[in-house]
Order: sequence, then structure tokens, then C-alpha cells
Amino acid sequence: MSRKLATPLMTQPAPEQIPEHLRVLWETPNDAYAAIVAEALEAEGLEAVVSGGAAANFTVGVPGWVQVLVAEADLPVAQNTLAKLKDEMSHIDWSQVDVGEPEE
Repeated sequence: MSRKLATPLMTQPAPEQIPEHLRVLWETPNDAYAAIVAEALEAEGLEAVVSGGAAANFTVGVPGWVQVLVAEADLPVAQNTLAKLKDEMSHIDWSQVDVGEPEE
């Protein structure tokens, strides 16, 4: 397990500020998906950094891709965790999920 790198979606380094020991695990155009993956990694004891997206450095304009980064030493375990998460998500029948009543 690596040391604490950052808290997902709270510390989002700009691409030029990403430490050399971090590697891209996954990219998505969606901040929320990146947060879900980062939280799943943390639940498995891995540390993740979310970089880019609409909230990164309070940029204005078209949001870019969001990257989930992990320590290079954790990359194989993180890849396995991501594969398990994708598999679990593919079996959910979203038409059967009760999301509750909308707030007014």
C-alpha cells in the first residue's frame, strides 16, 4: 500500500504538477465517474489522485478528460480493482434500482 497521495476531488493537481511516481490508471470525461473509481480504490486500501476535469484549478471553458492516478507500485493492483469494479457495474440492472423520490 502506498502513502496518502491526495483526497479525490479535493486536491486535483494540474497535469504539469503531477509527481513522476504517479501513473494514469484510467481516463474519463466525467468527474463523477473518476470520483467513483478513486473511492473504490481507496476502499481497497489504495491511494488515488483525480486530475483534470471541470473542477481542476477552476478552469473555464470546455472541460477536459479526468484522470485517475495511482502510485506506479500500486498500478497492477489498481488495474485489477478497476476491472472488478467494471465487472460489478455491468451486472446492475439500473431499471430495477430504486433511487427514491425526487426532491422538490
